[in-house]
Amino acid sequence: MTVARTRIAVYPGTFDPITNGHIDLIDRAAPLFERLIIGVAESPGKGPALPLDLRVRLAREAVAHHPHVEVRGFNSLLAHFVKEVGAKKAPSP
Repeated sequence: MTVARTRIAVYPGTFDPITNGHIDLIDRAAPLFERLIIGVAESPGKGPALPLDLRVRLAREAVAHHPHVEVRGFNSLLAHFVKEVGAKKAPSP
């Protein structure tokens, strides 16, 4: 018996702000996965121009037309965020 797994992809970045290039990648990736999670990193070391909550809100507005795309802010290591959202490494072919 094979167990079906939800294919989850994570697209991390600072999205300071989200651009047409980011949105193009999201538009192309969204149909390939059951869930696409946009991880908006706090990245205080980069000195973002926009606060995290605004970057998250702008990203949500930009991808609202995709029902399986979710936007989350995070301030942890990327590996911890990926584990938190339930994404796993794809098995080798």
